[in-house]
Amino acid sequence: MSQPPKWTTSQGAPVSDVFATERATFDNSNHANNAPKVGPLLLQDFQLIDSLAHFDRERIPERVVHAKGAGAFGEFEVTDDITDVCAAKFLDTIGKKTRIFTRFSTVGGEKGSADSARDPRGFSTKFYTEEGNLDLVYNNTPIFFIRDPSKFPHFIHTQKRNPATNLKDANMFWDYLVNNQESIHQVMYLFSDRGTPASLRKMNGYSGHTYKWYNKKGEWLYVQVHFKSDLGVVNFNNEEAGKLAGEDPDYHTGDLFNAIERGEYPTWTCYIQTMTQEQAAKQPFSVFDLTKVWPHKDFPLRRFGKFTLNENPKNYFAEVEQAAFSPSHTIPSMQPSADPVLQSRLFSYPDTHRHRLGVNYQQIPVNCPVAPVFAPQIRDGAMTVNGNLGSTPNYKSSFCPFSTEAQIQTNSNTPEEVLAAHTEKFHWGGILDSKSYDFEQPRGLWKVLGKTPGQQRNLCHNVAVHVAAANHEVQDRVFEYFSKVYPEIGDQIRKEVLQLSPRGDSAARL
Repeated sequence: MSQPPKWTTSQGAPVSDVFATERATFDNSNHANNAPKVGPLLLQDFQLIDSLAHFDRERIPERVVHAKGAGAFGEFEVTDDITDVCAAKFLDTIGKKTRIFTRFSTVGGEKGSADSARDPRGFSTKFYTEEGNLDLVYNNTPIFFIRDPSKFPHFIHTQKRNPATNLKDANMFWDYLVNNQESIHQVMYLFSDRGTPASLRKMNGYSGHTYKWYNKKGEWLYVQVHFKSDLGVVNFNNEEAGKLAGEDPDYHTGDLFNAIERGEYPTWTCYIQTMTQEQAAKQPFSVFDLTKVWPHKDFPLRRFGKFTLNENPKNYFAEVEQAAFSPSHTIPSMQPSADPVLQSRLFSYPDTHRHRLGVNYQQIPVNCPVAPVFAPQIRDGAMTVNGNLGSTPNYKSSFCPFSTEAQIQTNSNTPEEVLAAHTEKFHWGGILDSKSYDFEQPRGLWKVLGKTPGQQRNLCHNVAVHVAAANHEVQDRVFEYFSKVYPEIGDQIRKEVLQLSPRGDSAARL
């Protein structure tokens, strides 16, 4: 039987009494009770200071978005050949397996918020490939609220807390949305029951953004990725989610952990949609518009793999809280498109990690590539723990031999030709005016919800319950916002809001 560990200081010195402290004592022999008088603590008590000083610093900044999350390790397996689309080595052989780590999260809530809150869910997977780490940083919704990155800080601020009251504010929430109509597709998705998943194991993941994948010939296609839960998609209704938020706010975290502990390993089947540049030019929307989906009838799903989560983290802080994902963590043959929100994320995510975790966040074990790393110009900085490449010169030096491997051709055109092509096609409306087309796909979503009894009613109910907390002016703008999809939606929401929040003459139809 192995011996239990010996308690030590952070420097390895043995500790005889964990709770002992060193104090000054004074000679008290001239008094009737001549026991030594105990004085203040001593600065030399490293054991105490070591513990307290670290305790003062053991919390790191929480993520500004996606703060509340859960994660697990697993493996990805190639099930179908897509080498005609992508030359990434981890996809080159059917049956090939790659270790992964996946983190799920809410978007707007703080670290202590309820798992069941109405919110999109982050769905990010790190692939530890032989060519370096690949991060697929996705959501459980195929669209998002914005298509212009300059709006992101504004949008997130309105979904968090009022700077004066420090309370969630329905006026802020809806004021932003109704003034930015491209958000309507995501809002309808969010306020359906899809906005309150019943389990992290029972929801899908979507790239949302358009990417560019290359084959060995240097030919590329636009690609979107879908992770479809093999357990199906299961959701709570508004009242079930609210009840659970009070009874068990960490329900999703526990559900995932406990299922894996029981050996009930969740799995997802992985698909891609592909589109040529010529096809993109003919769409009624821009391929770079994050508020739009690609119709499956025109761009059918093509299966390429399956992944399983089968290993819980040993330590939440080390492996989940310190996990660092970014769409800029990519590998040869998988590149970003000119989607401006995606382009902004390529900068913003690593910038956040350097702030939260430090400049050497990639040296934290959960973030370490399994592929060899040789980047001698990336050296030093706080918490360098990988040997720092020893005496290797910190520049490209003739005194230090190194080799390079030929990379997949990442562009079939010159940079100027690609820039010109993107510039020409980079307008949100495709072949139709973007302002009118913003409501086309939401109308399709409304019809899809109508195929399941009660789902259209639940969407209107969920919006009404939320917007009833806003002032009358904002409420009227919300009714108009949804009426642009179909008048009946605005009418249903208006009717229930006025029952929840009567207001006399101001309730007149706009």
